Amino acid sequence: MRTSFPKGKIKAVLFEGVHDAGAELLESEGFGVERVAGSPPADELVALLADAHLVGVRSKTQLRGAQLAGAGRLLAVGCFCIGTDQVDLEVARQSGVPVFNSPFGNTRSVAELTIAEIVMLSRRVFEKSAMMHAGVWDKSALGAREVRGRTLGIIGYGHIGSQVSVLAEALGMRVVFHDVAPKLPLGNATQSESLDALLAQADVVTVHVPASASTAELLGEAEFAKLRRGAIVINNARGNVVDLAAARAAIESGHLSGGAFDVFPQEPRSRGEAFESELRGLANVILTPHIGGSTLEAQEAIARDVAGKLVKFVNVGSTTGAVNVPQVELPVQASAGEIERPHRVLHFHKNVPGVLSKINSALASEGVNVRSQSLQTDSEVGYVVLDVDPSASEAALAGLRSIEETIRTRVLW
Repeated sequence: MRTSFPKGKIKAVLFEGVHDAGAELLESEGFGVERVAGSPPADELVALLADAHLVGVRSKTQLRGAQLAGAGRLLAVGCFCIGTDQVDLEVARQSGVPVFNSPFGNTRSVAELTIAEIVMLSRRVFEKSAMMHAGVWDKSALGAREVRGRTLGIIGYGHIGSQVSVLAEALGMRVVFHDVAPKLPLGNATQSESLDALLAQADVVTVHVPASASTAELLGEAEFAKLRRGAIVINNARGNVVDLAAARAAIESGHLSGGAFDVFPQEPRSRGEAFESELRGLANVILTPHIGGSTLEAQEAIARDVAGKLVKFVNVGSTTGAVNVPQVELPVQASAGEIERPHRVLHFHKNVPGVLSKINSALASEGVNVRSQSLQTDSEVGYVVLDVDPSASEAALAGLRSIEETIRTRVLW
């Protein structure tokens, strides 16, 4: 009879200081956990991935095609953050490897940092503090403004942008936002008909969009020129969203009164490495090392969320929350009376016409009794979860593996 791969032999490798809660949850399931403090160089990364069944990364560790190709045992990847652009999602998908993230875990932390920066930049607190550390006393209100009554322009009104909106209104700010899709405004916020219209009326602009071809250098020289003189720009989203050379020029000319930047096109891979940027040394500019979501509360919430999704996939085959494969969820079926609990079979396959018929035919030809079946597909990949009679799991596995469109199949229990 076919049995599940022993939990004690499942190895999870967690990079970049994933919060203890994630490792503890995985260990409580009986998985072996190896923790790597930073993001290792490419050759070391390949070696660490070679025997890993689960991999957890944050923002620095890049899992491209070459790294994924060398991870022959890999079952799933967890991105312990919001973004997933550090993973080649298509390669993972074509390998039947779901990728999970935590899209909401650090929402509040990023929103709070953004609000704090709006206040500090409006009051020129960072600049005054630097002068005090240098022994200079400059008690002046020049350039210092209250945020109450000023207009905040939010580019990207998703989970973080909308949270910023609510907090900003609580401070008495007027909020306008621009998004590529119609969004329900919270509070008294209003949706701007265009990015240009938003820029024309904003005293402060904050960006909360994903990294994509359409958002690369979304704010550059032309956009800064459309802002009011003395405006403030904040980027706590992705490093390539703002043209930093153009931002420096606008700040040096006085057209922008300052800015805050937490993300950069090139970032050091680990603590202690030198940081270089054209924004260094500018007055009333706050630079932070990609810490928007780096609070203890956010990191713990993210760790529990992502580790929980990895556990559910390994234990029951659930892909709910995966960003690159169809989402399927079936409950664990307990035994009732003398009926044994079924064995669960997972099957990733190419989504082509007739493949479901092949699956059912293969199972029928092997005499497999299917107790339940759930199938979801996307444009290229299908994922089916089958519960079969315990005595038939070996036959089901053999039948499914004989189908040429099969990407990956395994028995859970």
